[in-house]
Amino acid sequence: MTNKKQCTEPSLDVVVKAVNACQDAKAKDPVALRIKDLSDMADYFLVISGRSDRHAQGIANRIIDELSKSGIEPDSVEGFETGHWILLDYDQVVIHVFYEPVRARYDLEGLWSKATRTQMAA
Repeated sequence: MTNKKQCTEPSLDVVVKAVNACQDAKAKDPVALRIKDLSDMADYFLVISGRSDRHAQGIANRIIDELSKSGIEPDSVEGFETGHWILLDYDQVVIHVFYEPVRARYDLEGLWSKATRTQMAA
């Protein structure tokens, strides 16, 4: 049985719930970037990889389904059809689910290198 974390900061709680939702989907390398002090667009970016476009779509579906059970619905979903870069916008948390080579190409972690980075265990 997997030990699932809980916290009290609302936006970080969404990040933790999303990562917990990814555990069974075998998501790769989840990283939370706290961008709150760098931008007003969100508190966190969560960056996750899948081994294929179908895997990325499955991860995104798992996140949407699990957060929905807590009454948390995305404001928008972009890129689901191709599965290369799926963006799930939850207002103060923006989740980026990438097909691995696309994640490497766009390197959001590098672009947001000043953000506080937290490696999350999926």
